[in-house]
Amino acid sequence: MKNILFFTFLIFILVLLNMPAKFSLFGRNFYRPVIRFNLGNKDFIRDLNFRLGLDLRGGTHLVYEADMSKVDSNNRDTALKSVKNNIERRVNLLGVSESLVQTSVSGNSYRLLVEMPGVKDVSQAVSVIGATAQLEFRETKVATPSAITDFISSGLTGADLRLASVSFGNGNKISSSPSINLEFTPDGAKKFSDITGRNIGKPLAIFLDNQLVNTPPIVQTQIPDGRAVITGNFTLDEAKAVVIQLNAGALPVPIKIIEQRTVGATLGSESIAKSLVAGLIGLGLIWFFMIGNYGFKGLIANVALLFYIFISLSIFKLLPVTLTLSGIAGFILSIGMAVDANILIFERIKEEISWGRPHFAALELGFHRAWTSIRDSNVSSLITASILFTLGSGPVRGFALTLIVGILVSLFTSITITKNLIKIFTR
Repeated sequence: MKNILFFTFLIFILVLLNMPAKFSLFGRNFYRPVIRFNLGNKDFIRDLNFRLGLDLRGGTHLVYEADMSKVDSNNRDTALKSVKNNIERRVNLLGVSESLVQTSVSGNSYRLLVEMPGVKDVSQAVSVIGATAQLEFRETKVATPSAITDFISSGLTGADLRLASVSFGNGNKISSSPSINLEFTPDGAKKFSDITGRNIGKPLAIFLDNQLVNTPPIVQTQIPDGRAVITGNFTLDEAKAVVIQLNAGALPVPIKIIEQRTVGATLGSESIAKSLVAGLIGLGLIWFFMIGNYGFKGLIANVALLFYIFISLSIFKLLPVTLTLSGIAGFILSIGMAVDANILIFERIKEEISWGRPHFAALELGFHRAWTSIRDSNVSSLITASILFTLGSGPVRGFALTLIVGILVSLFTSITITKNLIKIFTR
């Protein structure tokens, strides 16, 4: 009875996770639910759609060249890594999911490859990635400043910034034009307090990339809480772009774009269709082989294999895993590995029966004694896949991730699902 309840609950969950986003039944429209809950201070939201990589979904491929002419040769690799991390932050803040940022070094050429699946506004992405966004507060050195040269650095820069955000208004006043709220680090807050304290009644200018943002405001009082507001003639998109750049930080070295390519989704659709055909052919061959060799037990193993497929697909949605062609290849490979465990179990059961064991005892011993071989073979595969995921990049990581998920799920289905199904139907 417990086994039947377990499978009933499992089937319900799998149907819920893998149902179409929208379908009609008995004249009514039904929608797949969205998972949403709070985990600590973070919101966990999953729409249960598959995440597709650039090769399947289409998007933008950019190549940047980093100018290392002013960087010491011993520090260039570190500088390139810093640029990579900074661009990754900018792309993530831009809201581009499943992005990929890679570095490429050849001789004196230092390049960065950026892939952004599903990006429509390419010009905005290019401007946000390549901008420097150097923030600086400057004090006046004359009584009535009239030019940029009349200001000197106060020592407070974007390096002292903790967080930037967009708002409409200042305090209790609501404005139709956006402004940028700044919150400084503890050290930055102390600097800002000292600067405003010694400049009461004087203008304090805000510069962004050496450009004066607006008319320098007059400091009315000392500001000890480490907060400031940048107002100006910003559009909402401009304000958001500035906030993204400020939160990500300034690029340590200049970069310039040398290649921009848009990847269409047509190739991706064809690749998915061919992958599905290949997977179905492989699955069909596995079904015939298992039934032909193991009869009823082979049929049970095939049913367990269906559970394996749907559990794996559900995990891909929940994590979520970005599916690329290489990732799909890893998943299809893991299907074959999932069958290996059942073959080991069934061969062990055959041996126990040939030695005169009662049928139920042979089942228990077969699963128990095959576990060591299954565990060891899968652990070695997990170690290999983990190395690929850790040291690899791009398609290699996608392949390794789907393979790791597949191996872990196969351990569960081959021991738990197959064993319980055989017990139910044998009884």
